[in-house]
Amino acid sequence: MTTLTEETDPFCLATADAAALLSHAPWQRYAVIGDSLSAGTGDTSPGYGEQGWSDRFADVLRRVRPGLAYLNTAVDGATTLDTLAHQTAAMREFAPDLLHLPCGANDLLRRSPDFGEIERNLRTLYEVAAGTGAQLTTFTLGRAYTVPVFPDWTDRVRTLNDLTRTLADAYGAVVVDMWDHPVNSRQDLLSADRIHFATSGQAVMASEMTRALAAALARRTP
Repeated sequence: MTTLTEETDPFCLATADAAALLSHAPWQRYAVIGDSLSAGTGDTSPGYGEQGWSDRFADVLRRVRPGLAYLNTAVDGATTLDTLAHQTAAMREFAPDLLHLPCGANDLLRRSPDFGEIERNLRTLYEVAAGTGAQLTTFTLGRAYTVPVFPDWTDRVRTLNDLTRTLADAYGAVVVDMWDHPVNSRQDLLSADRIHFATSGQAVMASEMTRALAAALARRTP
């Protein structure tokens, strides 16, 4: 089996190449709110840098906008309600023009998730976020992340991902859909906690964010 590095990984973009894709990006104030997925939490993978996806993506934007302002208030373990209660005030004050939202992963970690409540909380978060006027982004959860104690975990994730896609469509958010991305099949994708993508996966996520936003910008060009 070939051992990949950041330089040989077919899903990874070099920083200079990623910046070239976003050479006309208008954003100068980039914010990230939410949970550990937003934070970019993960163990270091051999052959890859130590940064999480959000810091990596900020570095790409700095190549395009050297004066970029960057805020990341994400907290490991935060639910959607936690994010609303404790992170939106700082986000509003920061006044981002590009804003990444969580997809509610920690909302699933209950005996019986209330998807009606999850949808209401996520919608409120999108309403608050849309009020900034920023371009919104989010992820779907990848299939590599499993919680065996919940036999219906796959159904939970599929339901949450469908909610994410629906809300993103309603509010014009760019979705980086990680559910069935080929990276999910890699044996060394997850950190030791078997929850978070290691930095090999973080590098891929940053590259997919670049590709998704570059595609969104291209669609706007006459």
